[in-house]
Amino acid sequence: MRGIEYKGLSRIEGPVVITSHCRNAGFNEMVAVYDRENNKRLGRVLDLSEDWAAVQIFGNSTGLSADDSRVEFLDKPMELRVGTGMLGRVFNGLGEPIDGYGNIFSSVTYDINGLPINPYARTYPRDFIQTGISSIDGMNTLIRGQKLPIFSGNGLPHNRLAAQIVRQAKILSFNENETDSGQFVIVFCAMGVKNDVARFFLDDFEYSGVLSNVVVFLSLADSPSLERLVAPRCALTAAEYLAYEKDMHVLVVMTDMTNYCEALREVSSIRGEVPSRKGYPGYLYSDLASLYERAGKIKNSSGSITQIPILSMPNDDISHPIPDLSGYITEGQIVLERELFQKGIYPPVAGLPSLSRLMKDGIGPGMTREDHKDVSSQLFAAYAKVKQIRNLASIIGEEELSAADKRYLKFGDRFEQIFLTQGERENRDIGRTLDLGWKVLKEIPEEDLLRVREEFIVKYMNVV
Repeated sequence: MRGIEYKGLSRIEGPVVITSHCRNAGFNEMVAVYDRENNKRLGRVLDLSEDWAAVQIFGNSTGLSADDSRVEFLDKPMELRVGTGMLGRVFNGLGEPIDGYGNIFSSVTYDINGLPINPYARTYPRDFIQTGISSIDGMNTLIRGQKLPIFSGNGLPHNRLAAQIVRQAKILSFNENETDSGQFVIVFCAMGVKNDVARFFLDDFEYSGVLSNVVVFLSLADSPSLERLVAPRCALTAAEYLAYEKDMHVLVVMTDMTNYCEALREVSSIRGEVPSRKGYPGYLYSDLASLYERAGKIKNSSGSITQIPILSMPNDDISHPIPDLSGYITEGQIVLERELFQKGIYPPVAGLPSLSRLMKDGIGPGMTREDHKDVSSQLFAAYAKVKQIRNLASIIGEEELSAADKRYLKFGDRFEQIFLTQGERENRDIGRTLDLGWKVLKEIPEEDLLRVREEFIVKYMNVV
């Protein structure tokens, strides 16, 4: 019977409490747990059977005793209060305001688990989002409605890159069949970050003047594990409201998904589940998919959700379960390379393992520029050859290379120093990015430019 408090717990295991009073309880249902002083702690049902329920507390279980505690099932899932007043506000991982301005004025609440999108209702992503970063816009283009993760590593500048994307991202062009372009906003979610990293993001957003257009969710490193699991769901719930109820175009940046997966592994271990690869639960794939698949465009709505999840690969291992499974779910990846970072190149976006699977449908005449596909393809092919020649040079020595190979090596250096390298405050439009592409392609003999049309060579190469 709902509204009844049950006294006593079967046992307490860290932040998880087990109760045998679970009649009519539901998975993911909110629970209130009271200690002997009547202090209230909220939690969520993690696991169920006919005889018991496992409840994880939002916080710790200090002060709870098995005999004197009381449990109340609240008959509802966790919900987030949403409204346009969320813009410019900062929340913790549970969706509670932490910026000192109080609750938002809204009576609308959404289930943080979201509603699955009918695949038939989805529309294909096609519109170009300009990030102002050449290595992304030129060769790994972000499309509205796409999920494009950034694979990074410890010590690499993914936080700086994330802040730059939030500052600079904008929708450049829209499908000609759409009449309402909508407002472009950012939902930023940080999970398991240190205080100095959180302060870096907030200061950067405020200094650059974009904070009024951003909804920020911060779950700090000293927050409970469950908060890291809830934070991205709160962020995506806010994004769904802004996109599908207010017809806004929302870019969701989530960092660091590795911290999210570590929290998932910790909770799985507490529940005594049989581990899978590297100790992660067997449902890691489906759990990540429940987040990533909340991106997209749907029919009869001009709003959209685009995702850039950021994850740090343990030991720079791209075959690790987290980047491996993320790559299966998402539409490409942007990989940060340690070798480029050690050369002083920012952003150190790797040329070959990075790709955007939806790029081909969001570039070209009417969207970016007519030569975009050709320039991107030629740069990719030429840089791939540079990698081969560098490997050869490491064996036989650079002085033994042919003149043509040495010319490619010069192209590789100029590509990295001119095209890839740019300042954190340098915002390049797509025209500037493509012009720089032509500038470095001048280092290659014209007879090797097999991927660009002759009319484009005449029109653009002699101009830059």
